[in-house]
Amino acid sequence: MKDGDSENRLGGYLRARRELVTPAQAGLPPGGNRRVPGLRREEVALLAGISADYYLRLERGRDKNPSAQVLESLARVLCLDDVERTYLLGLAAARPRAARRKRPEHVPARVHHLLAHLDIPAFVEGRAFDVLASNAMAVALSPRLRPGENRLRSLFLDPEEQAFQQDWTKAAAGFIAALRTTIGDDTDNPRFVEVVGELALSSQRFRTLWARHDVRDLAGGTTTVVHPVVGELRLHRDKLPVDDVILVVYYPDKDSESDERMALLAALARSASEGTAGPPAASPAPDPKAP
Repeated sequence: MKDGDSENRLGGYLRARRELVTPAQAGLPPGGNRRVPGLRREEVALLAGISADYYLRLERGRDKNPSAQVLESLARVLCLDDVERTYLLGLAAARPRAARRKRPEHVPARVHHLLAHLDIPAFVEGRAFDVLASNAMAVALSPRLRPGENRLRSLFLDPEEQAFQQDWTKAAAGFIAALRTTIGDDTDNPRFVEVVGELALSSQRFRTLWARHDVRDLAGGTTTVVHPVVGELRLHRDKLPVDDVILVVYYPDKDSESDERMALLAALARSASEGTAGPPAASPAPDPKAP
C-alpha cells in the first residue's frame, strides 16, 4: 500500500494505536505539558515491560520480529480488542511477497442465478468493495449498487450516498476499518493501491480515518438508511463468502414498518420496469479500468 507506513506496517500500527490511547485508559495520571493526547513511547514501553529503546526500534521498523509475548503485552497496553490483537500478531508474522498482477474477480454463474431469484436487495462485492453484480431490488434500494460502482468511492465522494446513510460518520469509519482488515498483508494488490490512492487524494475524511489504522471484522450487522422515496429503512446486512467474492443481502424484520416500506419499494421498482426490456436482474460488472 502506497502510504507512509507501507514499508513499516507494524511500526505504523503501533504508533497509530498509541496515539489513540489516553493516559486515563492506561491507568496513568493525565499530567501536564503533553504534546499529544495519547501515550508517550516510554509510557507504552514501561507498561508493557520492555525497554524504551526496544519499543522505539519496533515503531521505527528496526526490529520486525518481536516475540508473541511482547506483542501480547503491547496489545494489552494499547487496549486492543480481539480483532485488533489478531491483526497486530498478523503484522509481525507477515513476510514480503513478490508483487502480483491485477486479476479480475469472478462471480460464479450460480450466484447470478441466485441474485435473479431473490426478492430482497442483494449484490456481490469484491475485496476492494467493487460491485460486481446486483439484482433489481439492490438497484432500487440504491443506484450506487449497480455493477461497476465502488462502494468506498460512493461513500466518500457521492453526496447522495452520504445522505442515504443515516449515520454516515459511523458508516465511513466502519468501511475503512473493514478495508484495513481485507487488505491484510496484500498491500501490493493493484486494485487496493488504486482505490486507496484515489480516495487519499480526494477525501480529507478518508485520510483521517486511514491514518487511525482501525480494523474490524467483515461480518454483517444492522444499518439504517434513508431512501429518497420510501423513507427510513432499518435493515439487517449479511455478508456471505462465495469463492473469492462476497454475497451481500439486506432485509428488514418481518412485518416491521421497514418491511412494509421495502414491499412498497419492490412495487415501485416493478411498476417502473413495466413495458421496458430493462437490464437483466443480475449482470457482471465491467473491469473498472477497462477502456
